[in-house]
Amino acid sequence: MNNDFSSLATIEQKINGSRKLSNYIVGGMLTIGGVGFILASISSYTGKDLLPLGNPSTLLFVPQGLIMGAYGVIANLLNIYLWYMVFINFGSGFNSFDKSSKMVLIKRKGLFKDIDVNISFDEIKSVKLDISEGFNPRRRIGLVLKGRRKILPLSSAGDLKPLLEVEEEGARLAKFLSVNLEGIK
Repeated sequence: MNNDFSSLATIEQKINGSRKLSNYIVGGMLTIGGVGFILASISSYTGKDLLPLGNPSTLLFVPQGLIMGAYGVIANLLNIYLWYMVFINFGSGFNSFDKSSKMVLIKRKGLFKDIDVNISFDEIKSVKLDISEGFNPRRRIGLVLKGRRKILPLSSAGDLKPLLEVEEEGARLAKFLSVNLEGIK
């Protein structure tokens, strides 16, 4: 990757979506757990062990079997939602900065439709680094638009890059756009 964006005419930044290892691991655990609870519930109702572990057929259907069935249904509903997000790669897309047309194109994959945002360089007030450390750390780059308080995020959610890398990328982007950099303390 080029260390200095100022010599380039366009910048393309690929944004990763929900196809992450952590989502595959959580999805797999939810699938196994949800199916296991459903099978335990059915085993307690029918009196036949459908699971190789334990003896779920010895459980009373009311209340243990019903509660396990409810846990299984809830887990499988979450499971379907998570796998759908992974399937559509929710949040993926790209940022495109074009000096010749003085336009920024931000494209993301949404839940039911794609999100496209076109912004003129003239509308951009600054590049802001949104950095917070602690229990739920966040390190992302955003655009502050003139006349608006909201920040338009440019980096992907849950992407925790090293602090120095985020600061350098924000500084290069601010230089490319010829705007100020905010958020450095």
